Amino acid sequence: MNTSNSPPQRKIFGRLSILAGNTIQIAGIAAACAALALARSAPSKSAAIIAMLAAWTLLYFFCHGIAHWAVGRLLGIRFAFYTVGGTGNPEGYPAGMRWVFEHLPFFGVQTEKASMQKASPMAKAIMWSAGVTSSALVPTLGAFWAWSAGVPGSKLFLIFAVFWAIGTLASNWRSRTGDYSKARRVLHSS
Repeated sequence: MNTSNSPPQRKIFGRLSILAGNTIQIAGIAAACAALALARSAPSKSAAIIAMLAAWTLLYFFCHGIAHWAVGRLLGIRFAFYTVGGTGNPEGYPAGMRWVFEHLPFFGVQTEKASMQKASPMAKAIMWSAGVTSSALVPTLGAFWAWSAGVPGSKLFLIFAVFWAIGTLASNWRSRTGDYSKARRVLHSS
């Protein structure tokens, strides 16, 4: 049951073990690095632009979940499995984009309940914040690298990437279902 006060449920398409999820995400990030290298040495302007866009997209999809996991593990939080599904923050997107982002394959990571109960509020807040922070920073750094490497079209794309990152951070900050809201709630409940 979904009332106006309860957040919408994330659409889950599948579930993966931590090992499988990490393997896929690392492979996605490695493919993004390869695409950036290709963008730098592509034989044509269009191939360079396509490789740059592919790299940014791969970084956007594959850095979020693993950032939660890596930072959480550093802080002593354990995880049970990954989920693959639509955004957990649909209200952070305008109505036209909301449907699209609810149906894209984002990685989420499920914490172990006992581990979360033992973790300090600060550790939980940092772990929650790691995902969206990486979603904003990592793809933008990829666009910055493309610009610094002289990839055709990268100056304009870097401007787009910076605005996308700002939008990602702002929408997540405002949303009641976003990672930053989860971090604020855990800090305020302590």
